[in-house]
Amino acid sequence: MNEHVQTATTEPLFNPLSPEFIRDPYPHYERLRTTDPMHLTPLGAFVASRHAEASLVLRDKRFGKDYVERTKRRYGPQIMEEPIFRSMSHWMLQQDPPDHTRLRGLVVKAFTARRVEDMRPRIQQVVDQTLDAIAGQGHMDLIEDFAFKLPVTIICDMLGIPEDHREIFYKGSRDGGRILEPVPLSPAEIEQGNAGNAMAQMYFQQLFELRRKSPGNDLTTQLVQAEEDGSKLSNEELTANIILLFGAGHETTVNLIGNGLLALHRNPDQLALLKANPALITNAIEEFLRYDSSVQLTGRVTLEDIEDLGGKKIPKGESVLCLLGSANRDPAVYPDRPEQLDITRPNVRPLSFGGGIHFCLGAQLARIEAEIAISTLLRRLPELKLDDAENPEWRPTFVLRGLKRLPASW
Repeated sequence: MNEHVQTATTEPLFNPLSPEFIRDPYPHYERLRTTDPMHLTPLGAFVASRHAEASLVLRDKRFGKDYVERTKRRYGPQIMEEPIFRSMSHWMLQQDPPDHTRLRGLVVKAFTARRVEDMRPRIQQVVDQTLDAIAGQGHMDLIEDFAFKLPVTIICDMLGIPEDHREIFYKGSRDGGRILEPVPLSPAEIEQGNAGNAMAQMYFQQLFELRRKSPGNDLTTQLVQAEEDGSKLSNEELTANIILLFGAGHETTVNLIGNGLLALHRNPDQLALLKANPALITNAIEEFLRYDSSVQLTGRVTLEDIEDLGGKKIPKGESVLCLLGSANRDPAVYPDRPEQLDITRPNVRPLSFGGGIHFCLGAQLARIEAEIAISTLLRRLPELKLDDAENPEWRPTFVLRGLKRLPASW
């Protein structure tokens, strides 16, 4: 445990909630990759900052989620009595097989490539309506007025949330990401998480009743019917996974659109290139994902002793945190100026959607939403400029990296 005892004068190598880390984590990543690529943090987790180790951990069956035991080790044996943690323990994202396989199997059909492609006209319609309502104003916050509206609308469509219930979701808070951080929650934060969870449970229970009485062609109906099948889904699992799908279905896409627009405006040559050649948008989205990922970290637990991972021996039961944002800029994989934004970069395969059995279900949907949102914005508001591209206001979360606001004028 003591091979990296830090003296009081040096800042820790990995301090993800510090303001400078949140503002720009990339210099910190470079330091980690070059000085201690499998860094043991003061909280006792190993941090993998290179692409080789991070991608191995995501795909190797010797690593899993082991959520309940991991959380008890961190907070003590009583922690699963807290509703927010109990709810999260049912997320498919936190499950290992066979539960993971069963839960994912129930929702995967809604996210097939074919179904997602078929959503393009609806996505385009939502983007156009959003811009129609705002184009005359000459000013907006690209996050709240633009990026937020699209993925929330689409996930509401997919979950069968009625139109007249949606206002609450458009005005909903975006402060749920703290629970995913690698730094433990305070009692006050746990209480706040429990309150948010209770509200969500209350709403979704009503939605389940509605869909039992009047089934629709939506994911909630599909899951309610699986629950009635008994063997497939318990009520707690149903609620927890709908909450997960709602959160995951918009949060990361909002950040992908926002981070991508910021990156473009900070690199005017790339912005000009994309305006001149709109067909580059598909590759540009991959590069935005690589350059400033909206998910910076994902974790696993060792299910057995690991003899050698990046030069370290890791005992069974230890947490390994994969720094996706760091792996995406690893010169070993991207030898040509990895710190630069290059929308023509060949062979971009970012780790931003994770890997292995937990590879993001909504990856293709997020890509298409961002593609349509950004290309439509550039086409319809070509004069748009950011009010302050140099000092944007980041949300105070590290794992879900995104902007609090991004004011722009045209």
